[in-house]
Amino acid sequence: MRVATWNVNSIRARQERLLAWLARHEPDVLCLQETKVEDAAFPFEPLRAAGYYAVAHGQRTYNGVAILAREEPREVEAGLGDGGGDAQARLLSARVAGLRVLSVYVPNGDTVGSEKWRYKLEWLRRLRARLDAHHTAGEPLLLCGDLNVARDEGDVAHPDRWAESVLFHPEARAALEGVRAFGLVDVFRQIHPEGGIYSWWDYRMLAFPKNDGLRIDHLLATQGLAARCTDARVDRDERKGKGASDHAPVAASFAWP
Repeated sequence: MRVATWNVNSIRARQERLLAWLARHEPDVLCLQETKVEDAAFPFEPLRAAGYYAVAHGQRTYNGVAILAREEPREVEAGLGDGGGDAQARLLSARVAGLRVLSVYVPNGDTVGSEKWRYKLEWLRRLRARLDAHHTAGEPLLLCGDLNVARDEGDVAHPDRWAESVLFHPEARAALEGVRAFGLVDVFRQIHPEGGIYSWWDYRMLAFPKNDGLRIDHLLATQGLAARCTDARVDRDERKGKGASDHAPVAASFAWP
């Protein structure tokens, strides 16, 4: 089973790229973030014609997550479900082929110390609480998405430059480790322990040609599932060319079932 995650940074802008990528790579499951459309405007029909069922949790202009799969997703749940009254569309969960898959878009945080920064840290805490309330570390679960945090220096081309940013600040890294402590393995790092492979490059300052990037898009699996991971890679080619998202797709393969 091949599962991928991709922050498309607007599914309207990236729809043709998305359909072409699906045709080339044929993943079994693809988690999307920053779809930026309400569910009524989501391209369910073109995706179904391409061989994919889709479930979505979106809002206009901002945020939005989706799960595409060759097998119809079941037991679909949207949001953190903790009664916190969060109107931002950032989490979608579904069961696909016996796996529990979560597509997650963690808040960026804007600037350290801001209200949005505090919201980011609290959102990660609430995500961990949701895992504790609804799942166990013994079940096959895969949390995929733009988590807006680089885990360590191996995930950042210039760690000193990013050390106090919202994407690499020690508090953000600790908050992400708090989520992983549920029992989640970073399967990409499991396959590539050397680091130095990135998934996001700023549109500015020629960051992509310079490979001045960060790995902030992650696939985190419970241990039993992680042991079945056979490959993981970033599709740098999809970051190239006119109209590319600033994120590249990240994919992992599993010996499943």
